[in-house]
Amino acid sequence: MRNAVEVDALRSWRADWRGLRVAVLGLGRAGFSVADTLAELGADLVVLAERADGDLSRILEAIGVRLELTDLEARIAQFRPDLVVVSPGFRPTHPLVAWAEARDIPVWGDVELAWRLRDKTGEAAEWVAVTGTNGKTTTVQLTAAMIAASGKRVAACGNIGLPVLDAIRDPTGFDVLVVELSSFQLHYLDSMSAAASVCLNLAGDHLDWHGSLAAYAAAKAKVYHATRLACVYNVEDEATRAMVEDADVVEGCRAIGFGRGVPGRSELGIVDGILVDRAFHEDRHRSAIELVTVEALAAIGMASPHMVANVLAACALARAVGVEPAEIRAALSAFRLDRHRTETIVEADGIRWVDDSKATNPHAAQAALVSFPSVVWIVGGLLKGVDVGELVAANVARLRAAVIIGVDRGALVEAFGRHAPELPLFEVETTDTKEVMPIAVRLSAAVARSGDTVLLAPAAASMDQFTDYAERGDRFAEAVHNMLGDTADDHQPPSQTPGH
Repeated sequence: MRNAVEVDALRSWRADWRGLRVAVLGLGRAGFSVADTLAELGADLVVLAERADGDLSRILEAIGVRLELTDLEARIAQFRPDLVVVSPGFRPTHPLVAWAEARDIPVWGDVELAWRLRDKTGEAAEWVAVTGTNGKTTTVQLTAAMIAASGKRVAACGNIGLPVLDAIRDPTGFDVLVVELSSFQLHYLDSMSAAASVCLNLAGDHLDWHGSLAAYAAAKAKVYHATRLACVYNVEDEATRAMVEDADVVEGCRAIGFGRGVPGRSELGIVDGILVDRAFHEDRHRSAIELVTVEALAAIGMASPHMVANVLAACALARAVGVEPAEIRAALSAFRLDRHRTETIVEADGIRWVDDSKATNPHAAQAALVSFPSVVWIVGGLLKGVDVGELVAANVARLRAAVIIGVDRGALVEAFGRHAPELPLFEVETTDTKEVMPIAVRLSAAVARSGDTVLLAPAAASMDQFTDYAERGDRFAEAVHNMLGDTADDHQPPSQTPGH
């Protein structure tokens, strides 16, 4: 057995991990990457999971890792681990996490483990860390594209899909990792010292997991801990400024603001329709460097207010690690948004059908709603403990009607009843995944008029009725095309779509 001090001393791939007793909680993508990594290091492992994919179970067996699917509290007590590595979905109140913490057994997340093992291929890559309630994935992709344009080998990883442990074990190695971090991952992360970091924004989300907005904000603020070069914050979101002011950073680290107004010193902003850098510039007291025009962003579908903010944040992160303005412009000229982010499916008979299934919380849904003047809004799913009343109230004037889907319909019906009692309101009551979107689309088509946008911006998670937000968006698009039939072929979507 090793005590907590001995476990904490493990801070390199070349440290002695052999025989370390580790309980891995969960067998999703992150959990498997943890088990695979620690097996390679010679640790003594058990994976504890409530369910497991058959293929992953067979791979674990092949590499000699035990998997337990029942009586998990008894199993972890019998195993007596030195360390627990937890998948992001496990809440701090989960019985297995509580069991470990009550016994002073260290509890890490997969990103904490990856930070400690980042020197596997030799010289460790720089890390650029990105979090926020919304815009994380787009900002990570933008930042990675800008860094790649500078000639560096870069990977976008973390909550974006590629586990960080897989990135640090890539045999060719990377110069920079741009790491998307959810609040879940940050809760279990303590050692990271990124080159540059950002919290893009803060709004209520995942309150059911964290227990309160204060706990959620505290998790997000951890992204700035021990940052070495630049803590990037949103000048339009006071909470992010406060996080930077309170952060314990490496001496010499700079606070760099971004916003859609005229920038002050050490900020990036907009002057006369031009995104400019007044932070990474020797003459920043008197002038700024042009990065890209809003007009150029509009030409590639990235000129909505939320998207411009993401671009500014990505520019700040890229500039912090040495990317030149010309390289930023080159990256932006070739960049395209991912699917399910204000993605126009089709425009037919003057009605635009838009998939923003990625809007899994009210803050993201608001960014989509303000992009369109008249909306039939498809909304609902798992609300995650968040009050949607303020979102409804803020958008009454732009709504033609609302179609409510998902299991938490009652809260939405109540919110519309309070703030928009005259608005036409429809509920999709079926629990059949295959029927949810066809019904929602037919209801929307019945009330939409020329000039309207039928917008899927659920403001809620998808797992009540769909595998994930991508399946939700795909089923929406399929239902739209099936309803329109051959007429959709005569109405191709615009080449660009406003992004958020």
